[in-house]
Amino acid sequence: MNETTPDSLIPYDEIVQDALRGVVGRVLKRIEAEGGLPGGHHFYIAFRTRAPGVVIPQHLLERYPEEMTIVIQHRYWDLEVGPEQFSIGLSFNQMPSMLTIPYDAVVGFVDPAVNFALQFPPKEGEAPPEPPPGDPQPPAPDGTDDGSNVVTLDRFRRK
Repeated sequence: MNETTPDSLIPYDEIVQDALRGVVGRVLKRIEAEGGLPGGHHFYIAFRTRAPGVVIPQHLLERYPEEMTIVIQHRYWDLEVGPEQFSIGLSFNQMPSMLTIPYDAVVGFVDPAVNFALQFPPKEGEAPPEPPPGDPQPPAPDGTDDGSNVVTLDRFRRK
């Protein structure tokens, strides 16, 4: 019996990751159909801001050149869920913004109300995005509440 595992010609890991990203889409589709979040459910969705198909305002891209996390809880509007992406309206510093996020750009999904979390690696052959030279780094958090819907997922990640 051979002690080494042969390389698979079937990309099982990629297929499983795509299926799990489908969970995010199915959950959002259900929220869209029901017109809101049931009970205490709310979501943190982290995504790569420079991934193909992501559409966010320039001021958010400048502040979060690699990754950002949105919170879907009380104040959101125009949630539209499609087979490859979703769009949602959120407010950042009292400024309304529309975002379009492909599921392939999602790197994390958390529903802390029920302690459910998914984490996704970059797709095969895809490196984490590098910010273009000269882009400012996002400001360090100073502990003040600026009304932003952006949070970090670090406390939910396994170390």
